[in-house]
Amino acid sequence: MLSSSSTTVKNLLLKRHLCFLLKLVCFVSSVLIFCEFLIYYVVIFQCRWPEVKGGTHMGEKEMSASVLKAIVLADTHLLGEIKGHWLDKLRREWQMERSFQTALWLLQPEIVFILGDVFDEGKWSSPQAWADDVRRFRKMFRYPVSTELVVIVGNHDIGFHYEMTTYKVKRFEKVFNFTSGKLITRKGINFVLVNSVAMEGDGCAICQTAEAKLVALSHKLNCSQQKLNHSDKRCSDVEKLPASEPVLLQHYPLYRKSDAECSGEDSAPPEEKNILFKENYDVLSQEASQKLLWWFHPRLVLSGHTHSACEVLHAGKIPEISVPSFSWRNRNNPSFIMGSITPTDFSLQKCFLPYESRVFTIYCTAGALLVILILAHFQLLTPPFYFAQRLISKHKAV
Repeated sequence: MLSSSSTTVKNLLLKRHLCFLLKLVCFVSSVLIFCEFLIYYVVIFQCRWPEVKGGTHMGEKEMSASVLKAIVLADTHLLGEIKGHWLDKLRREWQMERSFQTALWLLQPEIVFILGDVFDEGKWSSPQAWADDVRRFRKMFRYPVSTELVVIVGNHDIGFHYEMTTYKVKRFEKVFNFTSGKLITRKGINFVLVNSVAMEGDGCAICQTAEAKLVALSHKLNCSQQKLNHSDKRCSDVEKLPASEPVLLQHYPLYRKSDAECSGEDSAPPEEKNILFKENYDVLSQEASQKLLWWFHPRLVLSGHTHSACEVLHAGKIPEISVPSFSWRNRNNPSFIMGSITPTDFSLQKCFLPYESRVFTIYCTAGALLVILILAHFQLLTPPFYFAQRLISKHKAV
């Protein structure tokens, strides 16, 4: 009888422990699924496409058809084999992949622009390392046929001006079909893609080629925006483009002294805002910036590079938006820009991604709760109400 009773107690204890283990597995799995998958849907689901005011002559359906829905992000900095630790790669690249794929699924943009520094070590990576980085990029930033991906070159992709070579530039162009001075037109909207690293202005071969393409493109756009004038022979043989002021896309921001005038929760930290920028390193030179504004008279400039947000107004009328980094490695609160653009107007809205600190807090809280549950289950931690009950019993006994 005693043996049978002992066996029954052991079986009950075993069932109790197995049931507790199953509950722990469910708890841990739920936390992992939420922090690694669901949180991206919860956060990005709150983002909405901004509305563009249409003309009185256009109906709602016509207006909707004429609006181009674009996502703009910057500075993904995929880590390379030299400086990239495997754990850092795993964590940050998973964050960017989930953010990008969730945004595509929920928001369904027609076009996505990445404003340079796609890779962190493109400026010195070997052919084999470059091929591996490109493979990982294509996996992370895969996209459906209904979406177009356009990538701009940055200094970490081909090196700063003194590191830039024809080989590195061609290597990037071959993968991303990018050329400085390239124009793409979608729904009557002109986008000018600029290799801002080549805007040094020192007459280097790559710089001369890039500037010549930009000048030719500027001429074509200016001719397209002019009214037909048969006496103007300079535009007689020029291919006509949509008469829409272009949107300028580049990695370096146009010249500004610092980020002192920038505001917002994702602007530069207070201790960095008053640090003066170096021309052709942090921002384009004053001369190069003025050239681009003269050549194209853009209605909007979008740039990256600083990893922080900023909005500035050039010549009192041309807005420039510096897009923050898309990666947790560069900031706690990454984001991207959602743009509703027409040939004559645009409206922008920022969409924040999950904060890394909040995900970390959820894991820490769950970990602490897990420890408490385990200690309580094995009676290594006396529950507060048991402790209070014992005190009351002792008091009554006295």
